[in-house]
Amino acid sequence: MRIRTVVALTGALALSLTAGCAKGGGAGSSANTVSYWLWDANQLPAYQACAKGFETENPGLNVKITQLGWDDYWTKLTASFIAGTQPDVFTDHIQKFGQFADLKVLEPLDDLGIDPSDYQSGLAGNWTGQDGNSYGAPKDWDTVALFYNQKMAKTAGLTAQELNTLSWNPKDGGTFEKAIARLTIDRNGKRGDEPGFDRHHVKVYGLATGGGGDGDGQTQWSNFAASAGWTYTDKKRWGTKYQYDSKTFQSVVKWYFGLAKKGYLAPLTDYSAGANPANAQVAAGKAAAAFDGAWMISTYYGVKGLKVGTAFTPVGPTGKRATMMNGLGDSVTKNAPNKQGALKWVKYLSSDACQKTVGSYGIVFPATPDGTKAAVAAYKKKGIDVTAFTEPVADKKDFTTFSFPITNYSADMFALMHPAMQDIYGNNKSVSSLDQTTDQINLILDQ
Repeated sequence: MRIRTVVALTGALALSLTAGCAKGGGAGSSANTVSYWLWDANQLPAYQACAKGFETENPGLNVKITQLGWDDYWTKLTASFIAGTQPDVFTDHIQKFGQFADLKVLEPLDDLGIDPSDYQSGLAGNWTGQDGNSYGAPKDWDTVALFYNQKMAKTAGLTAQELNTLSWNPKDGGTFEKAIARLTIDRNGKRGDEPGFDRHHVKVYGLATGGGGDGDGQTQWSNFAASAGWTYTDKKRWGTKYQYDSKTFQSVVKWYFGLAKKGYLAPLTDYSAGANPANAQVAAGKAAAAFDGAWMISTYYGVKGLKVGTAFTPVGPTGKRATMMNGLGDSVTKNAPNKQGALKWVKYLSSDACQKTVGSYGIVFPATPDGTKAAVAAYKKKGIDVTAFTEPVADKKDFTTFSFPITNYSADMFALMHPAMQDIYGNNKSVSSLDQTTDQINLILDQ
């Protein structure tokens, strides 16, 4: 699960590590045990199966897996570094590892012999720190697509082919906005594209809200911004300037959040990461469609009574479709109580043996091509077509894929962009306010 919340590394962590206080044995660790933390409960059975395979190949070693919810995960991981009770290995996020590496709480993995060509393009490179060392072994990947209620789409007169060939622009929204307007229905049964539509009393929104998107907009505005030719920073990795002051970006944000003013996009007040995320809005019939990530496939298709379809992100002004391609990794902690066992476990986690096992559960797309094939086959067996997620990775001609912004001080960026984007979305603040926010972020990056 990639819930869009970022927990800042505390000053206490930096202070403790600078003082050399974060040392000691992890709780429950021994020479025979490798402790491993992850946050996604859906993936737990798959990694328990990997652990059995690993233990068979490594007699005398056993893996102890701890699963925590997203928010608790990062809070407890930070606390464990301070207390010296860190796990041997943990599932890492691209937006986190830079600060972890900078604080020197991660073990370089260069000696594991991980070959970037063994994984989907670009995944391994995202884990290279500014010092040139690798701090994460590729684990899985995901892209974003449009989930939609097939019954609502059919009633609106929209076919699967039409939804798969939408385009957009920041001036009038293109065929994408027309489709979202058509899917929107007010309390009197008027659609968003019909005379007399009441935008103040909407019964079904064409597009669910996933919140303001903070500084990455993964499942909100990122595909629109990228297909308009915008990039988060001045460099692909380890950028020195964020570009939220770009006129291109601001035109995208103004148009996107403007959909809420028209009544087509659910208001910010409808969103809650825990109680009412985008998938819950679609499941309840309050929204006809939602942009969401591949990690949510089983959730959408598992809703009883809901027949869901998926469509590509729309073609933008650049002539291409775009989607964020995120990839998680596994990292070893610098003071891992069982470092040798930890390195062996990470090597196994990144191997085809484990990745094919994980793929066979049909929960995520593993990082290796064979692992991905196993996942596609598992989804197909469940009757789920995942083309909307896999095609962007295979087709570089018509699709653009991009990563989360990888920089220092990502937590500080989040702390500034979270309220800034909410103010634009929920309080009608001008997009030009992002000029000042960008200056503040870049001032921090320039330290």
